[in-house]
Amino acid sequence: MTAAEEKFTALSALGDQIVHSDDEMRERSAAFFDEIRRRHTVREFTDAPVPVEVMKNCIAAAGRAPSGANHQPWFFGLVGDPALKREIRLAAEEEERAFYGGRAGAEWLEALEPIGTDAEKPFLETAPWLIPVFAQRRGGVEDGMDKKNYYIHESVGIACGFLIAALHHAGLSVLTHTPNPMSFLNDKLGRPATEKPYLLIVAGHAAPDAQVPNHALIKKPLSSIMKVY
Repeated sequence: MTAAEEKFTALSALGDQIVHSDDEMRERSAAFFDEIRRRHTVREFTDAPVPVEVMKNCIAAAGRAPSGANHQPWFFGLVGDPALKREIRLAAEEEERAFYGGRAGAEWLEALEPIGTDAEKPFLETAPWLIPVFAQRRGGVEDGMDKKNYYIHESVGIACGFLIAALHHAGLSVLTHTPNPMSFLNDKLGRPATEKPYLLIVAGHAAPDAQVPNHALIKKPLSSIMKVY
């Protein structure tokens, strides 16, 4: 066996490949689209508990995302402690008041107006789980490594997509929250300076009276986002 051959394992040997017929692929892809098109961002949650095992499974799914050099440059906090959620809410709202008070600029605030958002973020306390996602500037494929990571934002973005899809598949509602700046999350969770807060995901059950902005229901048709060449 050559050195090059020793670096790889045949896909067939992993037992992970499932070959579907064209008809099966059509059915499966249509079924996935039917499920994912029913995903809606909400800002009103119940405080109904969600088992931690559900959250761990969804984060584990996110951890299977592809990444630059397979360095997996992400860290997912899982916050369920009420006191810590309260601290995160207060810190986030402080940044948001500055944002809506002028930091954002007129054009940005105009773009947000149809969504109806403001500086008040009660969902950060109401929802059972918060998932602060961090992008790691340094790391590696194994714990304890201190190597430069590559394609960090692309990799973490893909992992967050996996996570949002997994949470929806589990039957949960999700809000992606991005207070700016988010460095307070490093302090609250004791994360190193080499990690940059990337996204704060709110997860739980939507409140019965949860509202979806009509603006958010406008989705570009496939013809606008795709072209077959």
